[in-house]
Amino acid sequence: MSTLFDPIRVGDIAAANRIVMAPLTRDRAGPGRTPTPLMATYYEQRASAGLIVSEGTQITAEGQGYLDTPGIYSAEQIAGWRRVTDAVHAKGGKIVVQLWHVGRISHLSLLPEGVVPVSSTARRANGKTFTAQGFETVSEPRALRTEEIPRLIDDYRQAGRNAIEAGFDGVEVHGANGYLLEQFMRDSINDRSDAYGGSRENRARLVVEVMTAIVDEIGAGRTGIRLSPVTPANDAALDSDPQAMFNLVVERLAPLKLAFIHVVEGATGGPRDVAPFDYAALRSRFKQGNAHGAWIVNNGYTRAMALDAVAHGTADMVAFGKGFISNPDLVRRLRDDAPIAPVVRETLYGGGAEGYTDYPTLELIPA
Repeated sequence: MSTLFDPIRVGDIAAANRIVMAPLTRDRAGPGRTPTPLMATYYEQRASAGLIVSEGTQITAEGQGYLDTPGIYSAEQIAGWRRVTDAVHAKGGKIVVQLWHVGRISHLSLLPEGVVPVSSTARRANGKTFTAQGFETVSEPRALRTEEIPRLIDDYRQAGRNAIEAGFDGVEVHGANGYLLEQFMRDSINDRSDAYGGSRENRARLVVEVMTAIVDEIGAGRTGIRLSPVTPANDAALDSDPQAMFNLVVERLAPLKLAFIHVVEGATGGPRDVAPFDYAALRSRFKQGNAHGAWIVNNGYTRAMALDAVAHGTADMVAFGKGFISNPDLVRRLRDDAPIAPVVRETLYGGGAEGYTDYPTLELIPA
């Protein structure tokens, strides 16, 4: 019987344990959306995770949706990320980059001049994003033209190649939380009439083509994806049949032999029971086509829940988000059943070292 602290192979990646640091937007990139030395320190401090998934990272300047989030499309960004990956590897850790395109969850002030957000639809989301002025209502998008989609897929492919150049062990494609790929998957958002809209097969087409392009570029053993079948994040209303839709998506992805699928169970950062969904059925479809791919679960897992999930084989790995923000040594705390420090919410987004790299490890806490 496996435990949360046993090593595991995640595709081509040898992880020291089954604890994943979930992707966490912190809005601390430097000029040019470039990773900074402070970011390298932050990730290095958390390198005891079996696998780190980086914060969401834009595949293109047109894909940005929040202030000071990093990219992976310029030489300077690749060099900045190389400092991060070198620091994590020096501590024995493994790290993949989360490849991100926000789609309609953006604001004109964050995009190149003359560019508007793109999506599966021209309907504006009911939501806000973080800009230089604070939280502002997202801008009205335009629907991607069918002939533009090959370029978008190539942006993902190139971002995968850039990730390997930057020293990452692999990539996690962001297909969750109401961002671009999920805007195509859910019929509550996708109102297209071309080959990427309408039927479930058509709505699954973009994510399958993106994943195929990345696998062809860097290999399946270094490629994973994050999904969130029922989260309402970013004005993503439920699909008319989320079980059927996401069953189909996973069935189409399984033959690619991905390194992992990372699933947000319930509402991201919120209730796990926000809507009915059979995650075991989803996992079985992945494992039937890809017995060795890792199934990573996420959202509100306690130590006891995580231990149970791995011990009973309902998950191969468990991802923790907020716990890693305020506990750089979260793996040790979970192993020793030590207290988990709370997050200081005021320093989550933007700023410098405060609330970022100054959370103490157990041995530094005064007796």
